[in-house]
Amino acid sequence: MRLSIKHTTRYHFDNPVVHALQRLRLTPKETQGQEILDWSMEYENAREEITYEDQHHNTTTLVGVEPGTREVTITCSGRVDTHDHAGVIGRHSGHLPLWSFLSQTRLTRPGPGMKKLIDDLRKFEGTPLDRLHALSQATLERVEYRIGTTDWNTTAEESYAARTGVCQDHAHIFIGAARALDVPARYISGYLMMNDRIDQEATHAWAEAFVEGLGWVGFDISNGISPDERYVRVATGRDYRDASPVTGISFGNTTQVLEVDVQVEQQQIQQ
Repeated sequence: MRLSIKHTTRYHFDNPVVHALQRLRLTPKETQGQEILDWSMEYENAREEITYEDQHHNTTTLVGVEPGTREVTITCSGRVDTHDHAGVIGRHSGHLPLWSFLSQTRLTRPGPGMKKLIDDLRKFEGTPLDRLHALSQATLERVEYRIGTTDWNTTAEESYAARTGVCQDHAHIFIGAARALDVPARYISGYLMMNDRIDQEATHAWAEAFVEGLGWVGFDISNGISPDERYVRVATGRDYRDASPVTGISFGNTTQVLEVDVQVEQQQIQQ
């Protein structure tokens, strides 16, 4: 499937910026089942400082905001060819060893509620892959997808206890439980083309777990499926903080208001 993507991020500042830097992880990866045909990034009232590859093989761009500005716009666009491999990405790559995806972070660490889920899954009879699918299903059954009930700083245990969250929370719960079961797991940020629309709610998030004999396998907990050709992987990490599309700092007594527009649509492939 050929997907056309346009992702626009706007910042509005209450006061003129004295100095600001934004870290962008907005360039899709070349991975199993995904080829980048073209990709561009344009800036208004900002300039690219440096682009580098981080420890997770994420293409990372540092952008400096022009002093005195009150509004910044970052527009990414391009085309990606995708293929359905039932969520299987394959062998491990990156600068971090596989065992580093077994340790918990503040956002993934299980508390009392999640530990009960983990104990139940220890008794699961079936293959390791079947158990991970059972974990995905149990997470979705427990935690209702509801926008506005959590934020970027909400932990997996907090979302699990509240029984509500979004794709980020579902991914963190899955990752924390998988690691507790001695399965390496990581966080994925990217795009998902919903079949009934071009304008998407925002970027999407899911999880991957390492399964012997298959390698990394994706689980979109929020939608109850493994990623297919409608998904585009952009960044990976141990949790949201490693794979966040945009992070940054600013100086000058400013308050940021963020707007995000994401459009993903299928294009016809010329034979």
